[in-house]
Amino acid sequence: MNTDVIVAAQKISKSFSGIQVLKDVDFDIRPGEVHALIGENGAGKSTLTKIICGVYESDKGRILVNGKEKRISSPLAARNLGIALIHQEPLIFQDLDVAKNIFAGHTRKGHGLAIDWKNIYRESQELLDSLGVNLDPKAKMKGMSIADQQMVEIISALSQDARVIIMDEPTAALTPGEVRTLFAIIRRLVEQDKAIVFISHRIDEVLDISDRVTVLRDGEKVGTDFSQNLNQERIIHMMIGREIKELITKDTVQIEDVIMKVDNISLAGDFKNISFELKKGEILGFAGLVGAGRSEVSRAIFGITPPDTGSISIKGRNANIRSPRDAIKHGVAYVPEDRQHQGLFLPFGIAKNMTLAIPERISARGWIKPKAEKEITDDYVARLNIRIRSIRQLAAELSGGNQQKVVLSKWLLTDPEILLLDEPTRGIDVGAKGEVYKIINKLAGEGIAILLISSELPEILTLSDRIVVMKEGRITGHFTKSEATEDKIMAAAALSLNAGRTASA
Repeated sequence: MNTDVIVAAQKISKSFSGIQVLKDVDFDIRPGEVHALIGENGAGKSTLTKIICGVYESDKGRILVNGKEKRISSPLAARNLGIALIHQEPLIFQDLDVAKNIFAGHTRKGHGLAIDWKNIYRESQELLDSLGVNLDPKAKMKGMSIADQQMVEIISALSQDARVIIMDEPTAALTPGEVRTLFAIIRRLVEQDKAIVFISHRIDEVLDISDRVTVLRDGEKVGTDFSQNLNQERIIHMMIGREIKELITKDTVQIEDVIMKVDNISLAGDFKNISFELKKGEILGFAGLVGAGRSEVSRAIFGITPPDTGSISIKGRNANIRSPRDAIKHGVAYVPEDRQHQGLFLPFGIAKNMTLAIPERISARGWIKPKAEKEITDDYVARLNIRIRSIRQLAAELSGGNQQKVVLSKWLLTDPEILLLDEPTRGIDVGAKGEVYKIINKLAGEGIAILLISSELPEILTLSDRIVVMKEGRITGHFTKSEATEDKIMAAAALSLNAGRTASA
């Protein structure tokens, strides 16, 4: 690894509305390395990288590029200095092809007005080939996977001679196979002496791909070390000041009678012959690989896409759930895996988001009662320890963990007896995860029946009382807490369908 420094951020401080989000932070980026930047939501990671990329300007401190102090006043200024940002959700033009996205904004390299499309397509192919990316420069972007869109953004950065590529949560929406492909690309970039800043909540990935790790906590730098000197426990302790064993625990609660029975439900193209029971106070974990059909089952139970055949009974009676409204009437609530697109209205304030499912409790004769809205919102902000400036603050401005708590609050306000949780800790930091685990435990202790879908095996193994495993729309395994191990769950998740057709819960 090269010990020269391309970019050095020195003593960077930044405040918003009087709240300090960065204080005297140092961070440097070297060619030929992957430097991971991690910390809880709100630790200052995004603010620091946005200062480096010219989105914000710091209140104090300076940035050196190749040893010379530079004022980076815009993303364009950053690009001109060889610094590029790859967003968590790729910013591409869906209706244009790959090559036009790669060269968007810099198609005219000469002084003339004409665009040399032949040369652009040729250069695009050469750039794609240089990283072993199998994409057609003339293929339309529309319908491409997030992984392929990210590849196009990376190639676009290379087309502008970027030496520093900052990747913000690049693996959040990727399958394990796509993560492996992305990591292969990152390693090729490092071989080309590019510098990669890798931001992620997934500590196992950080340890796998990075050369150095810098940890921020509450806007201050805790430390920087080589990855080979670190492990998960050490990183988590640096991030939140606690050990990992304190984060994920399962309380002992009384599990009572069956409250919901799902009998042989099927939905063409998504899942087939799904049967299980869920008891009051129980946490039933649903495990499986991406695309196994777990989310589709939860959406069917909630009435978003009702099953074609089979039945659902609640409290011993048939529940004809054909819409979310029906599900709510039967005491069912659903927290979707994509909170930003399915769980929240990001341009709305926290109070509006939190009370959307209970209009009758905050209105009279068609008019909102501000006092009632405020009392309810303040109550749940305190209950779930949601960190906000004001209940009028936009949901889009909250960290991932606080957004998830707002979604949880919205559905808890409906007084559910059955709670469907689909990837409840996806995209949130370890500290926020610990808080969500406590909430889940508390709800189970209050007698709420919980169906927990998670791709994180430690979550499933620790929190669940029983575990159902799915593959390709079928149940392939069912384990009690004492029976379940990572090996057994993964074996069931990869089980052939012929072996799994007799398995049921």
